[in-house]
Amino acid sequence: MDRKTQTLNLRVSPELKELVRVAAERDHRTIANFVEMLVREHCTRQGITAGQTPSKRTTSR
Repeated sequence: MDRKTQTLNLRVSPELKELVRVAAERDHRTIANFVEMLVREHCTRQGITAGQTPSKRTTSR
């Protein structure tokens, strides 16, 4: 895995931003680190790896 970082910009509601800020603070993390942790945990649970070709979803969320 390449160790250089890239920027990811997201638009979220003020309410979601505040929820993320509070959750990150309670976990003693930065917002960026908190979001990264959530994405990595989700991918691990779903068996998603970097470079994997996306497949069509057959089930609902």
